[in-house]
Amino acid sequence: MKRYLQQTAMLDFQHSSIQKLVKSRSWHTLDEYDAIGEIYSFVRDEIKFGYNFDDTIPASKVLRDGYGQCNTKGTLLMALLRAVSIPTRFHGFTIYNDLQLGAIPKYIFAIAPEKIIHSWVEVYFNGKWINLEGYIIDKPYLAQVQKRFSFGCKDFSGYGVAVTCLQDPEIDWKGEDTYIQKEGLADDYGLFDRPDAFYQVRGSNLNGFKKFMFRYVLRHLMNINVNKIRKHGIA
Repeated sequence: MKRYLQQTAMLDFQHSSIQKLVKSRSWHTLDEYDAIGEIYSFVRDEIKFGYNFDDTIPASKVLRDGYGQCNTKGTLLMALLRAVSIPTRFHGFTIYNDLQLGAIPKYIFAIAPEKIIHSWVEVYFNGKWINLEGYIIDKPYLAQVQKRFSFGCKDFSGYGVAVTCLQDPEIDWKGEDTYIQKEGLADDYGLFDRPDAFYQVRGSNLNGFKKFMFRYVLRHLMNINVNKIRKHGIA
């Protein structure tokens, strides 16, 4: 398990801000089940759903931002779990981007690629690897989506969510897999010891001018939209 516990440039869990957080929450004193649950809930709900500068920013930067999406929140989750000596690994995918329609405004969505890089975290617990993906969407944001589309337990895709039952998604830690976007999976790129290695192979979603526009203009508009949904709901 040694390679699943190492610090990397992205998983910088020795950073002072991460070490301070771990100690202030006393996560290092908990048994594995509770430590996973507390850290998972922190990343899901206290790190809000939103769009960062780049998928490859380190965990300490995600923590400082206070928001993230599948890839960046996953980086932070991996780092925090490794900080308390719980093994983690990275599973890379692509997802169909249309599941983000609503979270991404239509006028921006028109220039987005059909498929985008996606990932979830696998944690080693009780003798097996468990898939964790339900941390992506914070509960206050999800509650607004559920309120707007309260049509019972049916398939749903949109607003950053792709599940078989919107009103009862598998997002709580119970020692089992959690999911919030799994129904939108496209390509499976396999397992990696660390996210750094995955991005060295696969790169990022955008290049050139589109990447520049995303970093400095579009993501800010996307975050304004997401925050508006979280605070005021969906019209």
